Amino acid sequence: MKVLPFKIPKPENNALIYQEDIEFVFYDKLHQHEEIQISFIEIGTGTLLVGDTISSYAENDIFILGSNLPHAFKSDKKEAEKSKMLTLFFTKTSFGESFFELNEFTEIKGFFSKSLQGSILKTNQTEIIKLFLRLKKASKFERFMLFLKILKIISNFKTEPLSSFVHRKKYSDTEGKRMRTIFEFTMENAHQKISLEDIAGIANMTKNAFCKYFKKRTNKTYISFLTEVRIENACKFLKSKEEFSIGDIAYKSGFYNISNFNRKFKEIKKMTPLQYKFYHGI
Repeated sequence: MKVLPFKIPKPENNALIYQEDIEFVFYDKLHQHEEIQISFIEIGTGTLLVGDTISSYAENDIFILGSNLPHAFKSDKKEAEKSKMLTLFFTKTSFGESFFELNEFTEIKGFFSKSLQGSILKTNQTEIIKLFLRLKKASKFERFMLFLKILKIISNFKTEPLSSFVHRKKYSDTEGKRMRTIFEFTMENAHQKISLEDIAGIANMTKNAFCKYFKKRTNKTYISFLTEVRIENACKFLKSKEEFSIGDIAYKSGFYNISNFNRKFKEIKKMTPLQYKFYHGI
């Protein structure tokens, strides 16, 4: 199965696809697909890469991922517990070319704009979670009605974008594999020193060509992306029940200068590491 683009298994004559993923590790390869995706994390924690941005996911999070928006779910590895994600897949034309253009669907037009950059729902999660949990035993007609209710709720309530820009391009297989390799290497090795020469070599490019290539496709420099990955990893340590000093967390996350770590953390998270630790109740 090709990683980019990725084909969603589609039962015959099903316009709306419901899928349950129950795995120790979710599908963590960078991929994109035509279908818009609404996902509810029932069990599990991990890292989410969407477009040009990396963040974390946890139980009860609800995500909206737009058509052809590159993404990857990388589960935190837990030997004793599988992660579980419930997802709805559909396209804007699944039910007919002009279905969502009908006046009856004016209330949910906001959903599609929220899907372009990817979004995480920040309010009213409880109501959508209840609807998601009803999907498994619902008939196809009931599932469709639940789906419309979910769209309406998302349209009317607060979300936050996941990616900093709208991605409208379909990657070729070659380009997709290269970007996947870059992201996977970065996420696995962010705690170590990574030079531009190192990552350019992984991408099989010269340093200058790589820098232009990455900036054009993600709208940010590779160093900025690497810093964001490291800060997100630091957040996991800060939320951990284990006791780590700020210095230890900086080092474990790939920073070798505490002042630089504190500065970059505040720049990205808008608070200091200690404030973040306090805010999350640890």
